Amino acid sequence: MFPLRRSLILGIVCATVLTCAAQVRVPATVQAGSGTTVQASGSGSTMLYLFGPGGALKREVQRGNIEISGQELKVAGRYTVIVDGDSASFFVTAAPLQKIAFVAHPSRVPAAASRAVQGSAFLFDGFQNLVLTPIPVTFRLAVEGDNGEERRTSSRDGVAWVQLNSGRRSGPAHFVVTSGAIQVRRIVQQVAADPCSIRMSALRAPDGNILVETAPVQDCSGNAVPDGTIVTFTSVDAAGRSAVDARIKRGIARAELPASRSATLSVAAGVVLGNEIHWGGGQ
Repeated sequence: MFPLRRSLILGIVCATVLTCAAQVRVPATVQAGSGTTVQASGSGSTMLYLFGPGGALKREVQRGNIEISGQELKVAGRYTVIVDGDSASFFVTAAPLQKIAFVAHPSRVPAAASRAVQGSAFLFDGFQNLVLTPIPVTFRLAVEGDNGEERRTSSRDGVAWVQLNSGRRSGPAHFVVTSGAIQVRRIVQQVAADPCSIRMSALRAPDGNILVETAPVQDCSGNAVPDGTIVTFTSVDAAGRSAVDARIKRGIARAELPASRSATLSVAAGVVLGNEIHWGGGQ
């Protein structure tokens, strides 16, 4: 009978002074910013302690249903609440997607380059928490008026990543990431790649020198190679070898080689070789 008498006495004391330990109940998960209710058994006032990634608080409360505001639960993570020495834990999860942080690399890329453009999208709720649940994400890269390339994927642990081929046309390409109603845009400048082929012609100048000129220099996609690109003209004859570097201007490079009765003329830009002209005879 002694255990029964002890329980009865303890119950009378608890009901009288209201200082017995409270049993604490909390939901398993709470959405960030939404607030929640902690259930603590008993009645009367006591102290509540809350610890989590958003900080810690100590507050005098009344046992029963204890409200914790959404302002105190904005940061996602694991929280522990303590009332009268009894504790319980719950997780605050991210709210719905509100913002995308989009990183695109590089800012300039050659046209028609394989897997040359990378994009990383970081998905956040309105409280700067990463939204860890998988979310459909669409990436698209295109120059205006071009079909471009599109890739659909799902985020993983709050991040979506893609690698795309650059388009065939030069110009500012719009690199866009979309998820639901949220869209973020970056600009990737697509520039002409290396020259695909170089064709030159040659004429004799009034002073006897050789005037050489390229046709419009383009990459393999038909984009004009940028002005300032170096083109090298070379002449090889019995006297030796002569070379002249010329910059492309308005798509064409021009130069003047030394006079020669008979020579082999060639043209190159970087590692790309153009045609040869055998100069001499009646020219």
